[in-house]
Amino acid sequence: MWAWLEILFVAYFAFCTFYSLLFSLGGHFYQNKSLKVEVEKKRLAVLIPAYKEDSVIVGTAISALEQKYPRKDFDVIVIADSLKEETLVALRKLPIIVHEVHFEKSTKVKSLQSALASYSNYHGVVILDADNIMQPSFLEKINSCFCIGCMAIQGQRTAKNKNTPMAILDGLSEAIANHINRKGAIALGLSSPIIGSGMAFQYTLLKNILSSMDSIGGFDKELQLRTLELGHKIHYIHEAVVLDEKVDSPEVFENQRKRWMSSHYIYLRKFLTKGILSLLKGNVSIFNIAVLYNLQLPRLMNLGIISISVFAAILLQSYLTVPIIVWLSLWMLYIISFVIAIPKSFLNKDILRALLTAPQTFITIFALHFKLKGANKKFIHTPHKQHS
Repeated sequence: MWAWLEILFVAYFAFCTFYSLLFSLGGHFYQNKSLKVEVEKKRLAVLIPAYKEDSVIVGTAISALEQKYPRKDFDVIVIADSLKEETLVALRKLPIIVHEVHFEKSTKVKSLQSALASYSNYHGVVILDADNIMQPSFLEKINSCFCIGCMAIQGQRTAKNKNTPMAILDGLSEAIANHINRKGAIALGLSSPIIGSGMAFQYTLLKNILSSMDSIGGFDKELQLRTLELGHKIHYIHEAVVLDEKVDSPEVFENQRKRWMSSHYIYLRKFLTKGILSLLKGNVSIFNIAVLYNLQLPRLMNLGIISISVFAAILLQSYLTVPIIVWLSLWMLYIISFVIAIPKSFLNKDILRALLTAPQTFITIFALHFKLKGANKKFIHTPHKQHS
């Protein structure tokens, strides 16, 4: 029995290792042809759901207006949920649309549904979080992709702040995910996963999909699978950059990851059968996102478990069924798949400070797996701060 458990354990890490290595290598062959196209200016809406985000939403709204894209061709719509009156007054002084909503139980899906039902005459919709800052050329690059027929687009979300080791580690994690899961997927001819913000959809497509959704947490996971089921590829534009606030405290990190992990496992169960059936129909993108991607534990958790396992295997190698060289090889290849995915901008002394927090972060993520009950039944809000 123990031999079979060992083989199963090694097989799982072999799958994670070769998946990560393949997509990480693929990420180095990423290309974006849409940026070379001469384009028309399509009318766009920038939707910013803001639930109790008084500390950041005014700054975000102001920055959203600072685009190279013609001002007449886009609207900024702040979906104001439970904001203070002084925040609403400040927002109404800006040349934006302030759309107030009131719900007994707030969710991002409800906010987006309300805005999409109230405003139209747009070709595309960009969705931001209340802390997100678009770089000035973001809408131009999204529009370029719309002009070649794209229906769903994910931009590059990158760290706004690097003020603590945890924020640096969080930013590094997302940078690696961008390279492996998004650049790698596009280079291999697959759809990119979306992240929940810094993304854009053709207006009618988004409205139709959201109209039948009632997700509380992880709405982006359901949104991406429904998009793929309708036969639309999700494109990734690494050059379209949105700055996103990274969590800088253990308490906020725990709440955020609890929400993410709960939705991760819920949507694995929900779409597992569909994902497997999609492979039989030749749709590898759905299978990749619904099954292969979701079968894996969080990367840091995988790395921590395999590192502990390799150390234990070295001590107990005389009792192993699988040769120790296999354990060591998988461990080294898994680390290599991350190393080659790290952007050069992270290669400085600060990354060493951040990596020192990795063991504690691993323990936090591991412990959270025993606290997930009910996490997807209520909206868990991640508070943000104003970073320059």
